[in-house]
Amino acid sequence: MSLSKYVNYKYSGADWLGDIPDHWRTVPLWTLFRRTKRTGCETEQLLSVYRDFGVIPKASRDDNNNKASDDLSVYQLVEPGDLAVNKMKAWQGSVAISEYRGIVSPAYFIYEAIHKENARYLHYLLRSPRYITGYLAISKGIRVNQWDLEPQYHSRMPVVLPTNEEQFKIATLLDRETGKIDVLIAEQEKLLTLLAEKRQAIISHAVTKGLNPDVPMKDSGVEWLGDVPAHWEVLRVKDVAKLESGHTPSKQFPEYWENCAIPWVSLNDSKYLAVNDYISETAVKINELGLANSSARMLPAGSVVFTRDATIGLAAITTVPMAVSQHLIAWCPSTYIDSLFLLRVFNAMKPYLDSYTFGATIKTIGMGDVKKLVTPVPPIEEQTTIATFIDIETAKLDMLTTEATRTIELLQERRSALISAAVTGKIDVRNAVTEEVAA
Repeated sequence: MSLSKYVNYKYSGADWLGDIPDHWRTVPLWTLFRRTKRTGCETEQLLSVYRDFGVIPKASRDDNNNKASDDLSVYQLVEPGDLAVNKMKAWQGSVAISEYRGIVSPAYFIYEAIHKENARYLHYLLRSPRYITGYLAISKGIRVNQWDLEPQYHSRMPVVLPTNEEQFKIATLLDRETGKIDVLIAEQEKLLTLLAEKRQAIISHAVTKGLNPDVPMKDSGVEWLGDVPAHWEVLRVKDVAKLESGHTPSKQFPEYWENCAIPWVSLNDSKYLAVNDYISETAVKINELGLANSSARMLPAGSVVFTRDATIGLAAITTVPMAVSQHLIAWCPSTYIDSLFLLRVFNAMKPYLDSYTFGATIKTIGMGDVKKLVTPVPPIEEQTTIATFIDIETAKLDMLTTEATRTIELLQERRSALISAAVTGKIDVRNAVTEEVAA
């Protein structure tokens, strides 16, 4: 789709907004929306504003890390057409005009519509990249990744308004074109799910059944393992790999955290552990003094680290000596088990680990249960063969996963660029919508 620009432009009055078509106008946000705070509506459905979706019911998303308060009396009612702004995440795009009735936490600014403009156009405009830049400019940082929107400056933000006819055409085009892009993104996301399931199936089958379909089998006595080759052993992990726990040097002694050079695996590395088989660098490091004054200790390269809090069972193999925090454990394999094979066992085991966990806010697996974890133990040569087979097969899937992920990123960039160009007048969509209707 190729669209031309408008003929004449003028300065909008805001550097972050740039130039706009000369017949468009700007008005301060307070002339379109009035701040409101309706409370005492505990029976309404819970809503939230997500940067990728806008306002949607919390029940439609897996939002376990953002539980609702026990006291809903302070939650605010949102009506369809209201502008909902997460005051701490506006700079990330958590701004939207709601199509739902429900309640949101006190972390939101809620604005009642007092205008006759096109709500869909305003929804796209106020969530566009240009406006997100504007929110950041009027937000005050209070801690890492949290910037509070300053309401007095927010109320004076310029809102770009084409004619009502143009607003309708812009919203119509964006609904249509972003809808097409969203379908393509959904297809790629479905592919990612299928690839992840296929990857998990390959690993699970290889480490529990082996590579020979004709080998005699026996009951392992373990539910998640099922039948295993008859010549394999099934042992507790701690009997074939030395179990090591971790610790955090005291933060009360600043000298423990100065000139740090020792890699120290913590929950800050969770996202990395989730997608990598090996870990060489860590988000946080400690020093020799901190290590000496804690119960953490240096672990050899080739150890398998394993998260036991929050997201359970994220694992990777260390490539250099490291220490771990108390939120992880580490296994130092013996001559009975190969590090990579043990890692694949943990990969296969992960979907079953929730049965061991406890804790309402942060899930954890106790050391007693950790010591009960079991692993199949084929002959060491067979372990190596199985691990190599898994590497070859999963590498093919990982390549497809990378391609699908990049496709999603490009589609999202295209979507964002189209919205930004349309709502700020960098492209003229009037004829494009007219021609589509005529066709």
